[in-house]
Amino acid sequence: MPVVTGLFDTYEDARKAVEALKAANVDVADISIISPEELAGSGERAVEGAGAGIGIGALIGGVGGVIAGLSVVAIPVVAAGWLAAALAGAAGGAVVGGLTGGLIGGLTESGVSVDDAKFYAEAVSRGGTLVAARVDEGQVEAVAAIYRSANGVDPDARRQLYAQGA
Repeated sequence: MPVVTGLFDTYEDARKAVEALKAANVDVADISIISPEELAGSGERAVEGAGAGIGIGALIGGVGGVIAGLSVVAIPVVAAGWLAAALAGAAGGAVVGGLTGGLIGGLTESGVSVDDAKFYAEAVSRGGTLVAARVDEGQVEAVAAIYRSANGVDPDARRQLYAQGA
């Protein structure tokens, strides 16, 4: 199954995208959300269980460790869905307070390119929220349209900003 990723500047926009994916009959078990967002009213950053998601406070590790050139990014995350499960497996179940190559490893294992996975890991470390959906080939364009309509970030434009030091 192809994985369609969307990046959002706000957790609220990402949640809107998730709700639209559900309304479009994307199985909740095939939707993941990763964010450094503080949970409403909790006063701390923690895990949100959504659908088939599993709870993990923060993730470290990844297949083969941290991808070259990346250092540990010490941010707690909200992680739910199949990607959270993949991250927990990649991290060997470690819950230690940082997000590193686990996100990159989980994304690349699902078919996302290494360059894109690095970009998404950086975007999450900068406060963005990632939504990833496993879908049938015929749903790819519809899912991309859902992300755009929910204020999804243009990855190419954002990469340019990052390259300029923004």
